[in-house]
Amino acid sequence: MASHGSTPFHPFRVGSYDNPETVRWRKYATGAHLVLRGAPVMVGRTPKEVVWAEGTARLYRYRPDSEKRHPVPILLVYALILKPYILDLIPGNSFVEYLVGEGFDVYMLDWGAPGSEDENLCFDTYILDYMPEVVARVLHLSRAEGLILFGYCQGGTMAVMYAAISAGESLRGLVLLAAPVDFAPDEPGLTGLWTLWSRNSGAFLGPVSRTLGNLPADRAGRFVERATAVAATVTRWPAVYAGLRAWAERDEAVGSFLAVGKWVDDGVAFPGAAFGRWIREFYQQDKLARGEIHLRGRRVDLSKIACPLLGIAGARDYICPVSQAEAVMRLTGSRDKEFLVLDAGHVGLMAGPVAKEVLWPRVRDWLEIHLG
Repeated sequence: MASHGSTPFHPFRVGSYDNPETVRWRKYATGAHLVLRGAPVMVGRTPKEVVWAEGTARLYRYRPDSEKRHPVPILLVYALILKPYILDLIPGNSFVEYLVGEGFDVYMLDWGAPGSEDENLCFDTYILDYMPEVVARVLHLSRAEGLILFGYCQGGTMAVMYAAISAGESLRGLVLLAAPVDFAPDEPGLTGLWTLWSRNSGAFLGPVSRTLGNLPADRAGRFVERATAVAATVTRWPAVYAGLRAWAERDEAVGSFLAVGKWVDDGVAFPGAAFGRWIREFYQQDKLARGEIHLRGRRVDLSKIACPLLGIAGARDYICPVSQAEAVMRLTGSRDKEFLVLDAGHVGLMAGPVAKEVLWPRVRDWLEIHLG
């Protein structure tokens, strides 16, 4: 397991061990949410343009800030819930900015914010309709014959499903970051809280989503805000507000914390049909690892994946514990595959010190080796 070394705890900075709830709790407990209300953080600032659209989904191409050194493009795919700007947080702490600066041709698939008319959207549409169109568009614009697919969190699960269905067509490599594949490992680990919750509490969620439509955008922040109300009565909020805002303007680390604080509560609706299936067939029945997921009659067989593969997980990630992500090593047919475990949480992997110090350089090196 790779380690980023010891980094001192700071209430207004993203730590490598951070998960969404640790960031959310500190945001409300310290009053940082007041700063975000008064002066919203500008995120996703790497220059880009929309090059494809379908429904609420958008494909972005990032403008190079230097000569493109790698002809093979990289397509980033994030989850259906929360927004993908965690990959392009703020200048100085942006994975997208880093890749562009390294001379890569970078694209991002943003699923958008579905409305009530999209409640029947499911993985069949995303994987069989949207993703082939997006891949074709990327290859056309880049004038390339293949691409690298990078999936983070649920976006990684969707990327691996696409790779299995497409049997590796046009894929030069697959990078999966904190991407669950085996949803019911025998040992989910102490950090596998979402796994344990979905097993024990998810039985009613499928029927609820089918009855009520889309799962509403994340509202956990409101609960935490109420839970920290006592602290609010004894904290000098005006001083915190003014001082923290000024601090963030001159300190990238504090700015990153505010940006991540914005992100953890910046949810989007989860299409009802997709959510019901996500809980029922993935978490409760573990059909992906069993090879029993079918999309319009086509079986998602992970053993069909033969392209080079890099899997990455966080040892302190309670959204996707290592056991869920590591299963990709035994389930895929790739001969060239590597699995990396970092001493990090789900958020820390992409936005904490371990990201810039370890993760991004390791991904860059892997890409350069496999792109020749």
